[in-house]
Amino acid sequence: MSALTDDTLPVTPRAIRDEMIMFAGMAALLAAVPLTGIYPFFVMQALCFALLACAFNLLIGYGGLLSFGHAMFLGTAGYCTAHALKVWGLSPELGIVVGTAGAAGLGVITGVVAIRRQGIYFSMITLALSQLLYFIYLQAPFTHGEDGIQGIPQGYLFGVFNLAQPTVLYYVILAGFLGGFLLIYRTINSPFGEVLKAIRENEPRAISLGYKTDQYKLLAYILSGTLAGFAGSLKVFVAQNASLTDVHWTMSGEIVLMTLVGGLGTVFGPVVGAFVIIAMQQYLAGFGQWVTVIQGVIFVVCVLTFRRGVIGEIAHYFRRSL
Repeated sequence: MSALTDDTLPVTPRAIRDEMIMFAGMAALLAAVPLTGIYPFFVMQALCFALLACAFNLLIGYGGLLSFGHAMFLGTAGYCTAHALKVWGLSPELGIVVGTAGAAGLGVITGVVAIRRQGIYFSMITLALSQLLYFIYLQAPFTHGEDGIQGIPQGYLFGVFNLAQPTVLYYVILAGFLGGFLLIYRTINSPFGEVLKAIRENEPRAISLGYKTDQYKLLAYILSGTLAGFAGSLKVFVAQNASLTDVHWTMSGEIVLMTLVGGLGTVFGPVVGAFVIIAMQQYLAGFGQWVTVIQGVIFVVCVLTFRRGVIGEIAHYFRRSL
């Protein structure tokens, strides 16, 4: 795994300074989007998937755990938030809390089962659990089957901010993304994050040093799932629907692709990867099912030519931690 990440580079004060400068630049660029005339729906959708990819990267890039079932957190939170808003009539902030809490609870339940296995067995268990939930949601009455939950009201955040206004909604989504991004950044640069990296590189040695590795992996899995759920809750306000698409295994595959294209184990890589894939889906929509084929080709090219991803290759070239 170390060959795919930038963790061979020391985390120095200079590296942290560079990352903070990049974060400030990214935040400034994203904050200026409504002033540029760029279609806000595209950027909001990309931000939701960027946070989702960052959450996934926390698990695989720093914990070494490859999950093929992260779509279940995205979809579960989406359904919970949609149901809370449309059926229960809760406010947007409470709907987000319900959806995120649902994803966290799912992370605890599935994590206890999945963490008992390692390597490909862990990946297959997460895939099986995700598909199990997919078929449950397909038959469950509250999800409305293949039709999904449509026409979800956006409401007023904290009773003040009208989310039906595109500009207001954009800055709410941006704030949610930046908050989640900073939480992930703080986690990977904390003592907890250092232990995760040690487990990824050599778990037997971490165990010999006295670390309870299963507990660390479980916490990383739950945190990753919770943040993925938070992204799913935010996505509901953008799309105004919750559907089976977000729970299907193909969505988990797209999350993996976004992370690999941007750079596995890099801070900003998943953000770049998410924007690249979402932009490709938007601008190549006219090709229909061929978009999936093109995504497959991109995946193969990434694996064969630049395994570190876009940001990973840049970081490796300049010997910087990005």
